[in-house]
Amino acid sequence: MKPKLSTLIGLTFLSALILAPFALSSIYIPVLRANNFDFLQFIQGELYKQITGYISLAFVVLEMFLTARKRSRSWKFKVPIPGSMQLWRSIHIFAGIGLLAITLIHTFGVNGLNFNAVFLWVFFGVTLSALIGVVAETGVLESPRKYFGWGLVKSNSGMLISKGPLIRKMRQFWLLSHIFLVNIFIVMLAIHIFLAYYYQ
Repeated sequence: MKPKLSTLIGLTFLSALILAPFALSSIYIPVLRANNFDFLQFIQGELYKQITGYISLAFVVLEMFLTARKRSRSWKFKVPIPGSMQLWRSIHIFAGIGLLAITLIHTFGVNGLNFNAVFLWVFFGVTLSALIGVVAETGVLESPRKYFGWGLVKSNSGMLISKGPLIRKMRQFWLLSHIFLVNIFIVMLAIHIFLAYYYQ
């Protein structure tokens, strides 16, 4: 059950749609403040933020669990949960889009200030690095071409590289970038949770 390229492209457009309110919040938040202040107070209130924050945290924990399940095949300790690597990878992709959506609900598209703004952009980097990498990798896998002319390997027919080595080189870039951003995100998430309760 591996998502096809068409599904992944659809998820990319869905992600762009989810991210659009973050770009437009400076337009619609003042309108909302002027026309429906009570609703704005509710979505910026403590109860709303706590409920949506805990749902977001549940998605993060699910994503970490799915990552552990995907990576456990190379560990001495195996996570004893049935299902193929492709199944868990697919769930990881869809849960990541779900986390992006719940983050929109949690923040209502407001970018935040200072630390929260940087935290949000790191999260966007986590999501987009994974999605772009998976789309590119799947595009190569589903391509009818056997060789790609990126000038990485010289062959008899010119500067070509086959699918396997190309995907390995792509993963060296996008997967390492994704893991690096995930580590920063986890540290910032812990700080975000601490600050949320400290200033409560």
